[in-house]
Amino acid sequence: MNFLRRYARSRLALLAAVVLALLLLGAVFAPWIAPQNPYALDQLDILDARLPPGEAASDGHLVYRLGSDEQGRDMLSAMLYGLRISLGVGFVATAIALLVGGAIGIVAGQAGGRVEALLMRLADIQLSFPAILVALVLIAVLRPGVQNVVIALVASQWAYHARTARSAALVERGKDYVTAARAFGVAPWRIALRHLLPNCLPPLVVVAALQVANAIALEATLSFLGLGVPVTEPSLGMLIANGQQYLLSGKYWISLYPGLLLLVTIVAVNLVADRVRELLDPRGRR
Repeated sequence: MNFLRRYARSRLALLAAVVLALLLLGAVFAPWIAPQNPYALDQLDILDARLPPGEAASDGHLVYRLGSDEQGRDMLSAMLYGLRISLGVGFVATAIALLVGGAIGIVAGQAGGRVEALLMRLADIQLSFPAILVALVLIAVLRPGVQNVVIALVASQWAYHARTARSAALVERGKDYVTAARAFGVAPWRIALRHLLPNCLPPLVVVAALQVANAIALEATLSFLGLGVPVTEPSLGMLIANGQQYLLSGKYWISLYPGLLLLVTIVAVNLVADRVRELLDPRGRR
C-alpha cells in the first residue's frame, strides 16, 4: 500500500497507469466489447471497404465509429484485437527474457571465474548488434509467426536482464550474509535462490518494465515490415502498414488510428516504467 501511495503522488504516472489499465482491459475483453470479429469472414463485406469514420454499413447493422479498412473490417474492432496481440507478445516476450536472462546473470554472478566470463561475453556479443537486426535475422530463419516473433524478441532482450542480474548478484555476493551461508556449507544453488534472487528482483523488475515498451515497438516494426505476426492475426504494426498506401488518397484513418493507439500504449508503458524505476531506485526512496 505504501508503494501505491508513493506511486500516486505523480499525477502523470497515475494517469499513465489508468490509461494502461484501460488498454489492458480493452485487449482482454476485446471479443466481448468489439462491435465486430475482424477474423470472421462472414461478418465482413467488401462493399464496406474504406468507409470514413461514422459511416454506417451497407446493410445498416453496424456503424463504423472509426471507419473501416480495405477489407471492410471495423477499425475499432481491428484495433482492439490488434492490441491484444501487441500487448500479449510484448509482455510474454519480456517475461521469458526476464526469466532466461535473470537466471543466466545470477548463475554468472554466483559462479564467477570462467563461467562468468563466458556468459558475459555472450551477452556482450548479443548487445553489440542492434535489436532489430537480431530479430530480423531470426525471423528470416524461423519465418513469420507469433511464436517466432516472441523467440526473436527474447533473443534480442535477454542480455539486458543478464547483465543487470549479474551486477546485482556481484553486489550481494560480497555481503556478510552470503559469506556466512557459504561458511555453513549452504549449496550454491540454494544461495542463489534464497539469497541472491530476492535481492536481484528490484533492478530486474525495473529493466523488464522498460523493456516491455521496446518489445511492443519492435514487434510493431516487424509486423509493419511484413515479418511479424501473420496476416490472419494482425497486430497494430500490420494495421498501420495496411493503410499506408491510402494516406495520400485521404483514407487517413486506416493508418492514423492504429498508429495513435500504438503511440499511446508505448508512452503509457514508458511512463509507468519510469515511475517504478524512481520508486525502486534507492535514491528515489528519499
